[in-house]
Amino acid sequence: MFRRLLLGAVLSASLSACQTAQQPAPVQAAATDDAAWYIGSMPDKPFDVPLVDRRLMDAKYAKQTVNYDGPEKPGSIVVDIDERMLYLIQPDKKAIRYGVGVGKQGFSWKGVASVGRKGVWPSWRPTKTMKGINPDLPEHREAGLDNPLGARALYLHQNGADTLFRIHGTNEPWSIGEQVSSGCVRMLNEDIVDLYERVPVGATVYVKRNGRYRV
Repeated sequence: MFRRLLLGAVLSASLSACQTAQQPAPVQAAATDDAAWYIGSMPDKPFDVPLVDRRLMDAKYAKQTVNYDGPEKPGSIVVDIDERMLYLIQPDKKAIRYGVGVGKQGFSWKGVASVGRKGVWPSWRPTKTMKGINPDLPEHREAGLDNPLGARALYLHQNGADTLFRIHGTNEPWSIGEQVSSGCVRMLNEDIVDLYERVPVGATVYVKRNGRYRV
């Protein structure tokens, strides 16, 4: 049952407001067999979190603590679009680093934002832009394994307004390290759960490209 639900979730990934704009070439042959990417689940509510077989991924995208000498304060998030990495800044010039998937050329957003709110197994609605590109997208999708926002989402706000960009989970694990989405920053579900627990509402988020996050 778990494998059937999981397979259905993966096949529905293109319904996200941060949907994959183009299917990348398989990272491994296993990318052609969606269920082969998963090795079990992590208990969570109201759904268990599918766990990815990390052997199918480049090891550099695994969560790890690294040295970091940037100017950002501990507790802030830095997303480097070019590196496909997200850094949660820690004291003593350290950071927890996670591999991410980012928007394709022309879709990625950069700038300074804050975590305006957080969502557990969030529901999803397409933006007007997404509906313009694909009128067949549904108006709404409830939380669950078939929701491409995954297990958690951090909603990025600027000046009190929703930017419509998120840091969220994904049911397309092969897209981590790729530049294929329609703009949001996507993480493995187990990684976004970890980040979610560490980051409060109000945390500053820097999204940069070419070494700059100022527009």
